[in-house]
Amino acid sequence: MDSLNQPTVSQPEPAALPSPVDPPVEVAASSEPTVDRSPTSQPAPVPARKVASSFGSDLIGSLQSLMGTVVIAIFVITFITQAFQIPSESMENTLLVGDYLLVNKLCYGGSGFGDHLMPYQRIARGDIIVFHYPVDPQQHFVKRVIGIPGDRLRMVNKKVLINGKPIDEPYVHFLEPANNLYRDDFPRTDIPAANMEGSWWLQMRKLVEDGELIIPQGHYFVMGDNRDDSQDSRYWGFVPQGNIIGRPLVIYWSVQDWDRNPSSSLGGRIYHLAYAVTHLFQITRWNRTLRLVH
Repeated sequence: MDSLNQPTVSQPEPAALPSPVDPPVEVAASSEPTVDRSPTSQPAPVPARKVASSFGSDLIGSLQSLMGTVVIAIFVITFITQAFQIPSESMENTLLVGDYLLVNKLCYGGSGFGDHLMPYQRIARGDIIVFHYPVDPQQHFVKRVIGIPGDRLRMVNKKVLINGKPIDEPYVHFLEPANNLYRDDFPRTDIPAANMEGSWWLQMRKLVEDGELIIPQGHYFVMGDNRDDSQDSRYWGFVPQGNIIGRPLVIYWSVQDWDRNPSSSLGGRIYHLAYAVTHLFQITRWNRTLRLVH
C-alpha cells in the first residue's frame, strides 16, 4: 500500500488514468457519467405540444356542420316528412284548429318504377290525406278519403253509400239536421250549390249514373269529418293522385285558438311569437300533443 503513495516518474501513465494524488472529488466526478456537462451529452429538449386550432378553422368547421344540417333538413322536408297546421274546422273533431301535424310524404309513393319495389301503401277509404287544393295548388288541404277510383258514391240524408252499401263512419261530426238538399243528398244534378265551382258542376253531371257519382281512375273523392261545415269534393271536385302529398302521422303540438288570424305586420308577428313563447304552457293542449292521427 505504501508504494501506491509514491509517484513514479520514470514510467509515465496514460493521461486518461487518474493520478493517485488527485483529490477525491475529481476522482468521483470522473467516475460518474451522469454528471457529464459537455454540450454533446445533454438530452434534447422535448418540444411543447401545440393545439392546432384557429378561428378560421373553427369557423369553417361550424359552417360545414351547419350546411350538413341544412341539407339533411331540406331532404327530410322534401322527401320524407313535413309540418302542417290545421287552419279551419272542417275536420273536427278529429283535427282541431291549432293542431300542428307531421305528414309522412313517403307512405303512398309516386308514379314511378320504384313504386313496384318499395312497400308503399295504397290510398284507401278512410285515410286522412294532405293534398294540393286542385283549384289553387298553392294551398294545402287535409280531408278524409271517402271514394276511391271505380267507386259509385251517393249520399242520402247525410249517409254515405259506396256501391250501394252504407259505410260506417264513426269519425263524422254533424252540426245541423238534414236541411240542405245539395249538401246532404249528393249528387244533385238539378240544383247547384251557391258556393261550388262552376267547372265541377259541369263535370259532375257527366259522371252521374242512376243517382250515383262514378269516381274516375286516378282520382279520389274526399270530405271533411265536420260534414256540415266542410268545403270538399262535393263543391269543387276530385283530388288527382298527383296532388296528394302524404298522410298525417302525429299531432306534434296543439294550441288554443289564440293564434287565429294573426297580424300580418312585422310588429304583429313579433308580438305573436313573443306571446307564444311566454305563454307556452297556458296555450298548449297537452291532451292532444303527440297524438297519432287516424
